[in-house]
Amino acid sequence: MGEGYRPGSREDFDRLYQVAYPRIYRTLAALLSDPQAAEDCAQDAFVQAFHAWSRWRPDAPAEAWVHRIAVNRAISYRRSLKLRSVGETLRRLGRPASGPDPADEASKSDLLKALRSLPPKLAAAIVLRHYHGYNNREIAAALGVSERTVGTRLRQAADRLREQLEPGF
Repeated sequence: MGEGYRPGSREDFDRLYQVAYPRIYRTLAALLSDPQAAEDCAQDAFVQAFHAWSRWRPDAPAEAWVHRIAVNRAISYRRSLKLRSVGETLRRLGRPASGPDPADEASKSDLLKALRSLPPKLAAAIVLRHYHGYNNREIAAALGVSERTVGTRLRQAADRLREQLEPGF
């Protein structure tokens, strides 16, 4: 994943961006309910990573390092959404139109809804494991936690998902 990257090398960062951006975007899209927000957070993460690129150390894979930055950005984004009040949104945008389009609602999978209901740290562990195929060591590097914490988060996330999804899902 992060092999062959030199800290501070513009060419290596460009290569990292080309390789890692689609995976990081998909991770954030799974964590956030808004594809545009996922794109914004991914771009913000790469800008932040670029500014810190000369300080990156190859003891952790470069893509995992950027994943950690991106997941933290998504967590901050979700936190800021919670801080916005309904009244402020109504004042700015006006009353919402009629309910959501049933066709849009039908296209959302139960799994994505369940993932989005998880705390971001649990959802990130599940997405990195089952969507990207990372092992516990890679997830730990991406999230900046111990492998034991990764195991705990995966177990907690799986338990919560089992409660929300139909038996045999």
